[in-house]
Amino acid sequence: MTYFDLDLERWLSSRVRRRQVLVGAGALTGLAIATQLPKRVVAQPKFSAFPFSLGVASGEPLPNSVVLWTRLAPDPLNGGGMPSVNVPVQWQIADGENMRRIISSGTTMATPEFGHSVHVEAQGLQPARWYWYQFKVGNEVSPIGRTRTAPTPGDQINQFRFAFASCQNWQQGYYTAYKYMAQEELDLVVHLGDYIYEGPPSPTAVRPHEGTEEPVTLEGYRNRYAQYKSDPNLQAAHAAFPWVTTWDDHEVDNNYADEIPQDPELQSREEFLLRRAAAYQVYYEHLPLRRFSIPKGPDMQLYRRLTFGNLVEFNVLDTRQYRSDQACGDGQDVGCTEALDPSRTITGAEQERWLFEGLDRSQARWNVLAQQVFMAQRDFDPEAEVRLSMDAWDGYAASRDRLFDFIQKRQPANPIVLTGDVHSNWVADLKADFSNPNSATLGTEFVGTSISSGGNGTDTNANTANILAENPHIKFFNGQRGYVRCELTPARWQSDYKVVPFVTTPDAPISTRASFVVENGRPGAQRV
Repeated sequence: MTYFDLDLERWLSSRVRRRQVLVGAGALTGLAIATQLPKRVVAQPKFSAFPFSLGVASGEPLPNSVVLWTRLAPDPLNGGGMPSVNVPVQWQIADGENMRRIISSGTTMATPEFGHSVHVEAQGLQPARWYWYQFKVGNEVSPIGRTRTAPTPGDQINQFRFAFASCQNWQQGYYTAYKYMAQEELDLVVHLGDYIYEGPPSPTAVRPHEGTEEPVTLEGYRNRYAQYKSDPNLQAAHAAFPWVTTWDDHEVDNNYADEIPQDPELQSREEFLLRRAAAYQVYYEHLPLRRFSIPKGPDMQLYRRLTFGNLVEFNVLDTRQYRSDQACGDGQDVGCTEALDPSRTITGAEQERWLFEGLDRSQARWNVLAQQVFMAQRDFDPEAEVRLSMDAWDGYAASRDRLFDFIQKRQPANPIVLTGDVHSNWVADLKADFSNPNSATLGTEFVGTSISSGGNGTDTNANTANILAENPHIKFFNGQRGYVRCELTPARWQSDYKVVPFVTTPDAPISTRASFVVENGRPGAQRV
């Protein structure tokens, strides 16, 4: 009998004892017994195909805990292919990749209510350690994943390495960049949104979406996530490192703002909130998130803070769920006075207050805002007029002003903003006054390109020179696909822009297109 089998036998025995106690209690009503007794459990299920088809993942590292994830899906593109029963799933953690010395284990339930996904919040681990983990269900054993706990807050950390990525449209290219990311030596991966795209299948796509239309239901979103998570390069990157994720818009609906869809003439508020509730639940089901992120209808707690020793603190933001509607439409606009309305917000008042309080208390050397959309001003018009994106922070000037005023007054150490969304690489200084190049530099923004969205990119485009000239605070642009690798020490931050020349066919090579550093105490990026 294996360690897995012994663990399951103990767990099943405890479930039987609990059921006997409940039934024998006498005082419980029939309804109470029905709600407290377990649903039908299939301890030794048989599967039509390999149930761990979507791989394994880990995330949300704390000094003593990580989240371990998988989902049982023998028929992933048809709702998962699981019967509507509860299935016990065993898990174990080892201190070596051969899984010989098990240091923690247990059994959890995969339920149909959450698509037979599994979120194990493993506890009692040691800080700043590598661990390996694995799942078992019936006679099937999952691939082995690797994860790492965070250092204890305040501990002296001399180096931290992570990568950030975003925007992985299945239809527009292969996830070649993840193949190379999985080979890196990283402590963490940060995903900044657009994990899936909601668009219908295109007959001209590199690899078409499943289904026949946009997802709007639980099953529709489950099938879409299953397709994305079937990619072997994405699975490899998830299995190699713990991840921290946030969403942007395409996890639900393009350019939605709080309760307002992109096309309110086609989706009523009630219809959209039902769609959002389904999308939020399936997002939770497919990523290694903690219990506090379990959605409550169309609401989900996603903004949170993670600290790694005394070196870096990540403020993970949600700029979709609470934002005001885009001003003057969701595209680019000239002279939109509505965007200057002081009541407008991109984060919502509660999240903004949480962010400021956290930055004010932080003892970390580097204070990161991991978020979705371009924060620096980006004027697209080389003429006298100022043309700005209404979906980015430019469309929420009051929110940005409040943040920048706070940074100037309270001076949190080394603010760094990480951004996705725009399918291109940028580096920008965050200025107290973007109309005055000589104003104070308050921080640095590193904008990462897409994994695949946009298809094959280009190094530059026809407007690059004009945009850089019009925005002297912007230091760099590149339109290729890839990710950004970051290495932090107490003295400096370095961001390496890793790019691939094409994504419409697999197996592109990778190279470092540019590297930028920020010195401790000296905001603003310098190319090296």
